[in-house]
Amino acid sequence: MSIQVYGIPNCGTCKKAFTWLENNNIEYEFVNTKENPPNKEIIASWVQNLGSKPMRNTSGQSYRALGEERNTWSDEQWIEAFSQDAMLLKRPLFVKDGNAVLVGFRAKEEVIKEKLQ
Repeated sequence: MSIQVYGIPNCGTCKKAFTWLENNNIEYEFVNTKENPPNKEIIASWVQNLGSKPMRNTSGQSYRALGEERNTWSDEQWIEAFSQDAMLLKRPLFVKDGNAVLVGFRAKEEVIKEKLQ
């Protein structure tokens, strides 16, 4: 089993996730989305698994800069936007065995364990 964690190193939520993974002896590979932004095909598969809405980083400057039209965007438009600006992606995003399984780190402990163990 392999887990990739997509995010940025200085993200507080990512740091919490790393600590949790380490405390639960779960090996992971960190992918810095600023240095290695995911391509459109990868993002499309994530949207297929998770939906575009949970993947939106609604607290970031990039999201606010999009304007009101973002509220009516289709998944395809979000995939395009995510591929143009990885800062629009909610962090962290967890990929297990090639499939996006969880985004963000606010779920209940049992949900996190179920998705990542």
